[in-house]
Amino acid sequence: MKIAIGCDPNAQEAKMELIQFMESKGYGEITDFGSEDPIYANTATKVAEEVASGAYDRGILICGTGLGVSIAANKVKGAYAALLTDVYSAKRARLSNDANIACFGAFTTGNKLQEELVDAFLTNEFVPGCASQPKVDAFVEYEREHMK
Repeated sequence: MKIAIGCDPNAQEAKMELIQFMESKGYGEITDFGSEDPIYANTATKVAEEVASGAYDRGILICGTGLGVSIAANKVKGAYAALLTDVYSAKRARLSNDANIACFGAFTTGNKLQEELVDAFLTNEFVPGCASQPKVDAFVEYEREHMK
């Protein structure tokens, strides 16, 4: 699995800890898209573009609350970013919604919980043809018709 990760300067420590965690779990190739840019939208859209293009399988974005990076990432066609705050939602982001980017708040979500959320997000897969397929198809179709 190829994973793109990035954050704003507020979340640099959280990002580095998550990279260490993912490497220790053997989740695959992890590319750090940085944390120097104070404009989180720049990093978020870069990660989202790379994931949406298929160059990366999943993305992880972190800012103070996770809200800003999730909003910014979702502006990119083909990027489906979910703000994750609990393990059940992290699983459902993949299983029910086929999300490809996980977002977290460095100030709102503790390190241990971030690890649990990443684990749930990276170890679950959307199953084509499942009961959620028509729901995913609906937002993908809307995107196809309305986003350039």
